[in-house]
Amino acid sequence: MSMAPSNSGFLLLDAGLNLIASNDRALQILCFPSRADRIKQPKIFLADRVRIALLDHKNQDGPAFVKEFRSGRRRYICKSFQVDCKGHYPVQPAFAVLLERDEASSYSALAEISEQFDLTQRERETIEFLLQGLTSKEIATRMKISPNTVKVFLRLVMVKMKVSTRSGILGKIAGSSLRTNLLANGGSHLQEHARELRQLAEGDQSPL
Repeated sequence: MSMAPSNSGFLLLDAGLNLIASNDRALQILCFPSRADRIKQPKIFLADRVRIALLDHKNQDGPAFVKEFRSGRRRYICKSFQVDCKGHYPVQPAFAVLLERDEASSYSALAEISEQFDLTQRERETIEFLLQGLTSKEIATRMKISPNTVKVFLRLVMVKMKVSTRSGILGKIAGSSLRTNLLANGGSHLQEHARELRQLAEGDQSPL
């Protein structure tokens, strides 16, 4: 059984941590770097991944889940909920698990950058998708515009930021993220946020 499409991964498990239901996004997150369409038995695969990657093995008081999960360079917040369904079901749900992309620090920095460099709404949207690691073609699909228009937006952003590559844009956001978190957290987690954005930048050194 699959749920409706979502940007977050969703899993519904029974008391034995066997999969009852999930959405496509959960499979995409948990199977990375493999492609979801190459997983021949998704239900069995997801049940195994839950036990290996999402279960907190340090907890001795019964099933508990980790607070965060990494899929490649991306970090996801893992939220788990106990489910108590009063009814007669063939398989009784016990846990619901939600995997949400941790993008708060990047987007707070993006807001600051947008104001600093006077980015338009469409320029900001382009950068939001760039932060997700999407290509120009993928960004074009999301924004319902042509890849050439995406490249125009990126060029305009580069001119405003006085950089010449995508990684230059990400570097500006990384610097802003450091300043934002320094004010908000007194310096905590700065290296982690900066490292994530640097890794994303290193993965794309192309001008456009």
